[in-house]
Amino acid sequence: MRLLPRSIRARVTMVFAVGAAVVLSLCLALLYVTLDDQLTSALDSDMATRSGDLSAALGAGDAGVVARDPLAQLYAADGSLVAGSPSLGQRRLLTEEGVRGVQGGRPTTVSVSLDGGAVPSVVRLLPRRLDSGQVLAVGVSAEPLEAARERLLLVLLLAAPLLIGLLATAGWLVVRAALRPVDVLTREAAAISSVEADRRLPTVPGDDEVARLARTLDDMLGRLRVAFARERAFVDDASHELRSPIAVLRGEIELALSALDEPAEVERSLIAALGESERLSLLAEDLLLLARERAGSLIVRREPIDLLDLARVESRRLEPVLGLRIEVRGEPVTVQGDADRMRQVLANLLQNSAAAGSRTVRVDVVRSAQTATLHVADDGPGFPPGVVEAAFERFVRGDTARTPGTSGAGLGLAIVRAIVAAHGGTVQARNGDPLGGAVVTAHLPLS
Repeated sequence: MRLLPRSIRARVTMVFAVGAAVVLSLCLALLYVTLDDQLTSALDSDMATRSGDLSAALGAGDAGVVARDPLAQLYAADGSLVAGSPSLGQRRLLTEEGVRGVQGGRPTTVSVSLDGGAVPSVVRLLPRRLDSGQVLAVGVSAEPLEAARERLLLVLLLAAPLLIGLLATAGWLVVRAALRPVDVLTREAAAISSVEADRRLPTVPGDDEVARLARTLDDMLGRLRVAFARERAFVDDASHELRSPIAVLRGEIELALSALDEPAEVERSLIAALGESERLSLLAEDLLLLARERAGSLIVRREPIDLLDLARVESRRLEPVLGLRIEVRGEPVTVQGDADRMRQVLANLLQNSAAAGSRTVRVDVVRSAQTATLHVADDGPGFPPGVVEAAFERFVRGDTARTPGTSGAGLGLAIVRAIVAAHGGTVQARNGDPLGGAVVTAHLPLS
């Protein structure tokens, strides 16, 4: 069973109405108590004035002043009635025990039958002991006070629901006005689809929470739009890169099948098909590595690696294969990492330089206070101006003179960045010294 409504507007209004009801009830109760105290104090003040006047008259020897008062009685010290108002007759305001117990003048409330009535009336009574030892009791009917209390209570009971209803309605209107931009944003966000990638959320004026939320959501949509465009371009490029070797592979296989009676032609077609299959395998491995890096699941082993020794070994292995002259300089620096992955970094950078037409590559290993730096510089044409900033993005290519990637797919430098990042390092690209071509710098934390 759901106790709270689903709509936040209704929930806020309900909470506001309940809170307003509690606060309003407390305020009305305080008002009732305050007004009742004021009315009672007015009666007591009137009785105190009359009691003082009667006491002064009795002290002056005017014995008949009590009989002229609308509601008063004078008692002897033993409790016997001495004089009283005609409206009381022989009915007493105080009993004999009450007369003997009077010490100070404190107002009390009693029930007395006035003017011979059978129904007792509520009387507010102020007893007072005189200097002569007698007791003077002055009273006033509390019926008007009781009637005023009942009318006040009735008015408050009728006004409270009306006021609570008005406050709840006002709260509903205020909340609806405050959340109207949220409804607009919700409908607009629901209407935006991948087809409408350039569509933006409406602008909410002001600088309140809703306006900041609208701007934040719009900025988030902008970032998602960029990410979606990159992913779509990645899928398009990957499809294009996969289509070419698959088409070649299929053509070579068809050619081999059509030339079964020519062993030399079949062998040539199968060798070409094997080369394309290796290219497909390398491309699939590169895509899988990048996918793992994006998902944060690229696993690298952690073992001590001497970067200088690794660079020398890898350079000697690739120098004759790539036709490069590779110079390795620096000092021994040990880092914690995956030796196979770091070899892949060097291989990608060296093959990238060879593909760009470089003749000489210089590898420098430098140690600093907290990092080990690997510089790979070549004497090639360098990165085109429009490629330097995005050289490590997937499927980024320059011109025909420089194709960043081992397979020509534009994944080589993207893999370099992924592997270096998995080791907790950073990588940058630039053009210039020391050989005037491209320079790739990788920073790795020391062991």
